[in-house]
Amino acid sequence: MYTRDGYVVVPDVLDPALIEQIHEETAGICRGMGSDDIRDFLCIHFPHKMSALMREVGAHPDVVKVLTEVIGPNVKMMQSMLFIKAEGKPGQAWHQDEAHIPTRDRSLTAAWLALDDATVDNGCLWVLPGSHRTGILFPTRDQDDPRFDCTKEAFGFPDEDAVPVEVPAGAAVIFNGYLLHRSLPNKSNSFRRALVNHYMSAESLLPWFPPTAKEPMALLDHRDIVMVAGVDPYAYKGTTDVMEPHVRPDGDGGCVK
Repeated sequence: MYTRDGYVVVPDVLDPALIEQIHEETAGICRGMGSDDIRDFLCIHFPHKMSALMREVGAHPDVVKVLTEVIGPNVKMMQSMLFIKAEGKPGQAWHQDEAHIPTRDRSLTAAWLALDDATVDNGCLWVLPGSHRTGILFPTRDQDDPRFDCTKEAFGFPDEDAVPVEVPAGAAVIFNGYLLHRSLPNKSNSFRRALVNHYMSAESLLPWFPPTAKEPMALLDHRDIVMVAGVDPYAYKGTTDVMEPHVRPDGDGGCVK
């Protein structure tokens, strides 16, 4: 199914006790970012930098098992995002993750972990099955659709075959970096929280960010990574610690996934 459709749902990755731990940790992370009300936050980037639990979940064996099947034996994680999509929050227009995280070998893979039941009503993911197969990155444009945040949308393709990916809390949606996906607003009266981690082959370099004093070769190979499986063939380069946890803005400048 993954090869054909570009995504697969893995049930029961997170058990109820672990989900409760993550919810408690989410509240603690939000307090650390300056508020006792998690509704003040849309998304916190790089929570694994703040939380040993989030880092452990990023290497969850049930997720890693699938990653090694679709990517290969050596897998690195470069990003985590904790989405707190409270009632009334918008979604994000069609996009492809590879457009934002450029890999050299098309190995980019997301693990979207449901921390609440994700439904059409509360803004679950929608995908275009098979849209990853061409390896095309579609053009993007500004949009002002009130259903979505301010981010640009991918266009140039029919979307009538889009399907919602409704999953229960604890399930993981594993999907390809070229897969077109979006989410719609949360119209329910509860949260639609999710922890989303991005991975790629450790054999591939990651030309992600401009050089900095801490990471002068970042444009060639970003090295703020976490190995989750196998070995790092570039271990001789060492790793860096340059990405800092930050809050994704809400409101007109907000970006939601």
